[in-house]
Amino acid sequence: MKERDILFSPNKLGYVKGVNRPKVDCILCSALLGEEGVDNLIVFYSRKFFVTLNLYPYNPGHLMICPRWHTETMEDFSEDEVVEHYTLQKLSLNVLKRMYRPMGFNLGYNMGQSSGASIAHLHYHIIPRYRSELGFMDVINGTRIIVESPVATRDRMIDAFSEELKDWEDFPYESSQE
Repeated sequence: MKERDILFSPNKLGYVKGVNRPKVDCILCSALLGEEGVDNLIVFYSRKFFVTLNLYPYNPGHLMICPRWHTETMEDFSEDEVVEHYTLQKLSLNVLKRMYRPMGFNLGYNMGQSSGASIAHLHYHIIPRYRSELGFMDVINGTRIIVESPVATRDRMIDAFSEELKDWEDFPYESSQE
């Protein structure tokens, strides 16, 4: 029987414990409102949702799709919101494929504190995955190297969403960079 491998992300521990986190009620609501002291990594807005980069990405291009209202569960979505959310998933996947050419994706929610959710605002992860993700730093030092800062990624990704929308003549939702 193979021994279980364990993945660690020690750089996120302070954030999860609230040590390195801004003192706000909800980090995603605060980013959406543009509150001072909160990193705004939002790359796209639709009518009911926004797409943001993860401040502590597992891989370059790690996105999250979040409702523009505070909720902790997807059961609150109307049928129209479910369709809009799915449309944003497709749009986001297309953007990531153009930008990074990943070999695959991890997709999903962490709902509730016991699921590993460190933010009490529903968010859907889209994580690009690559064949050779681990380098010597991961193996020897347990440190993940992300070669681009989230702010630089944000600026490039905002442009990539605008470019991708040119191919979506029938994008059914209001979109703007508020």
